[in-house]
Amino acid sequence: MKISTMTPILFMIATLALWEIVVRLAHVPAYLLPPPSAIIKSVEQSLLEHLLVTFAEALAGFALASITAYGAALLFVRSSTLERGLFPIAIALKTTPLVAIAPLLVLWMGTGWWSKITAAALICFFPVLVNTVKGLKAADAECYELFRSLHASRWQEFRKLRIPYCLPYLFSALKISSSLAIVGAIVGEFVGATRGLGYLITVSSAHLDPDVLLSAIFASALLGIILFQAIGFIERRVVFWQKLDAE
Repeated sequence: MKISTMTPILFMIATLALWEIVVRLAHVPAYLLPPPSAIIKSVEQSLLEHLLVTFAEALAGFALASITAYGAALLFVRSSTLERGLFPIAIALKTTPLVAIAPLLVLWMGTGWWSKITAAALICFFPVLVNTVKGLKAADAECYELFRSLHASRWQEFRKLRIPYCLPYLFSALKISSSLAIVGAIVGEFVGATRGLGYLITVSSAHLDPDVLLSAIFASALLGIILFQAIGFIERRVVFWQKLDAE
């Protein structure tokens, strides 16, 4: 295993070990902060089911937001009128707290999958939109002049110039949004759900059960790390020239 992979794992193990030692030596009550060993023992078989539900909702919302934001960015680049007219709406959606929108989503879409998927999509949309627009405009003026001098079509300019310049910006936004998608899905589950990590967090906090509560929080963090690393893995294969430049 590579050192770059082992480093965060060793840091995580050291943190958990320090947590365990401090809690036991300081005799911290379990209802305030249980040790990691107690949290692991409290993990229920149903945790995996709740985790998979939240993961599916977050992944669907992330995909929906990414596709929609990329399409909107293409329209904004082609039409400055659309960009000036619709960008303020995107900013308004970003600045409105998701906790305030989530009850409306449940009211409009019910307590099923779609309200959580939409919540995840809303929180993921803005970073992808902004970075994609910036990436599609990132090429230098000299590059556009070169393509015009070679009589390249608009499609050739877009495919061979704009997209390669945009990809690093796009993947940076996708890595941010992939983690935010977990947050969006869980917030949607807070408002109305019978399954998912958000539901588990709500129930365990109401029952004052910190062991289960922390296990659900750690599970949500794990999902965020998995999605982030998956996007990073794809980025290293697609935007391969970045690695060459770094070397």
